[in-house]
Amino acid sequence: MGNSPDFLERARAQWRWRGKDRPSFADVPEPGQVSVWDFPRPPLLVRETREIVVFWGGTQVARTRGAWAVRETAHPPTFYLPLADVNRALLRAAGGGSFCEWKGLAHYWDLVDGSRSLEQVAWGYPHPLAGAEPLADCIAFYAHQLHCQVDGAPVTAQPGGFYGGWITPDLAGPFKGDPGSGAW
Repeated sequence: MGNSPDFLERARAQWRWRGKDRPSFADVPEPGQVSVWDFPRPPLLVRETREIVVFWGGTQVARTRGAWAVRETAHPPTFYLPLADVNRALLRAAGGGSFCEWKGLAHYWDLVDGSRSLEQVAWGYPHPLAGAEPLADCIAFYAHQLHCQVDGAPVTAQPGGFYGGWITPDLAGPFKGDPGSGAW
C-alpha cells in the first residue's frame, strides 16, 4: 500500500466502469430514481442538504443537513457527516485502517456507550488525498447495525461487509458489494 503517483495511477486505472455508459446488467431507473451507474469515477463529492440522521438503538448518534455525499460508479452514496454534528462522546478511535485510491488512508472508530459497543462502525479521512479535502473533518457510518435515515426514509446498507454506501428508494442498481461485483 502507498500513495506514490505510480501506485495511485495503477489503482485508479483498474476500473472499467466510470459512469460514462451503463452496463447491460444495470437496472433501468424508475421515475424519480437515478442510476448508480451514472455516477462518475473518480467519485464526485456533493454537498447534501437532505437531513441525515443516525441512531444506535434509541440513541441519536448524529443529525445534519451539511453532509457530503460521495457518488461513485456502482455504489450507493456514502454520506460523510461533519464531526461537529456527531455525538463525539460516543466515538472511540479504533485500530486498523484501509486505503482508498480516491480518498486516501481511512481511520476507524467504534461507538461506545457504557457497556455496549460497536467496533469499527465508522470511518473517516483526516488527511484526504487531493480532490477529497472536504472530507477531512467528517465521518461516515456503516448502516448494517445502525438505523440511518435520509430525509426520514430508512436506508439499507450497501451489500457486503466493506463498502459503506446507503441505499435509498431513489436509487437504481445493482450495487457493488454483491458476489461477483469486485471488478465493478
